[in-house]
Amino acid sequence: MNRSIFFSAGEPSGDKHAARLIEALRERDPKLQFRGFGGSEMQQAGCQTDFELTQLAVMGIVEVAPKVAEFYRVAQQAKQIFAEGETDGVVLVDFPGFNWHVAKRAKACGIPVYYYLPPQLWAWAPWRIRKVRKYVDKVLCVLPFEYQWYRDRGIDAEYVGHPFFDAVAKQPLDKTTLDRFDEIKRSGKRLVAVLPGSRRSEVTNNWPLQLEAIRRLAKRHPDVRFQVACFRDRQCLWCREQLTAEDQSLPLDFFVGKTSEIVEAAESAIMVSGSVSLELMARSTPAVVLYRVGRTIKWLASVLVSTKSMTLPNLIAEKTLFPEFVSAGDPEPVIGEVVAAADRMLSEPEYLADLQQQLQTLRSKYAVPGASERAADQLIQWMGERRSSALRRAA
Repeated sequence: MNRSIFFSAGEPSGDKHAARLIEALRERDPKLQFRGFGGSEMQQAGCQTDFELTQLAVMGIVEVAPKVAEFYRVAQQAKQIFAEGETDGVVLVDFPGFNWHVAKRAKACGIPVYYYLPPQLWAWAPWRIRKVRKYVDKVLCVLPFEYQWYRDRGIDAEYVGHPFFDAVAKQPLDKTTLDRFDEIKRSGKRLVAVLPGSRRSEVTNNWPLQLEAIRRLAKRHPDVRFQVACFRDRQCLWCREQLTAEDQSLPLDFFVGKTSEIVEAAESAIMVSGSVSLELMARSTPAVVLYRVGRTIKWLASVLVSTKSMTLPNLIAEKTLFPEFVSAGDPEPVIGEVVAAADRMLSEPEYLADLQQQLQTLRSKYAVPGASERAADQLIQWMGERRSSALRRAA
């Protein structure tokens, strides 16, 4: 019987990373079978998707509460699949709020659990390490400092690098779009990327602040065009709908599915906090980072979050390369700070060049492609060792 691996990925980014890992695993063992919860990317990679989990990608108790029953139903679906006895391993990809329940059901059936892009417990709720000890057999770490963090706490972990850098290295950029940007720059314009986020809630919370920042920056820098990189068509439509009659003259261009091209062409960016910051690092594009939350969430973060930064390149570099701002309550103070930070990048060429140089140094050290392949090799090794051990016990 061919070996079968069950994947569970709930975020759009996790869906992409899982898909690349599935492709790498299939290259190493064409007989491997894949099924699980995920999205369209995993389906295209040849994974039988029992539920499109990316439809339930939510954040915060307000968004999660209405979907608790659905999450429970899907978790019970995983339990039924595991009870069939045909799953040789479970690979969890990010999305810990739900994936803990998948891990719990897999362990109850004696199935090994491997966590790829593990929970960022080093940033928040470090006491939850007990869940990792209880429900996870091995951890595939994607950040250098988290590898050491897990190892220091007795977790069997390996560092494979971040798959975001695989995407940057392998994804061909659309030449037509890049040519368009080059034409704009030849006309004397400078490009600033604007990244409103990938989740609906991120876009609705942050785009109004970004738009106000654009209004103010456009007055100070008439030679700048702002390229807005939307994740979905409906998000792009919503962003456009927020423009007033006066905004119609703003130097704005909207795109869907062109984030990489925009980041590559821009000299700087205004972005919502997220893992896409790694792509800006890999393309040496400095950014101002924004994230808007409710007052209660901000207070909880001040109590629970144990890191000094919310931006991965800053954590990797152990210093602030991307100025970052959290907004709660009255947005005006943070809008002013975002404008000031972005204005400095646009007004001080030496400052911008220094940031770009530091990002290039960081990129050469950590933005090394091949994470998917290294993760696949490690999974094949771990599953082989477990299979050999089981055969020895049976003999």
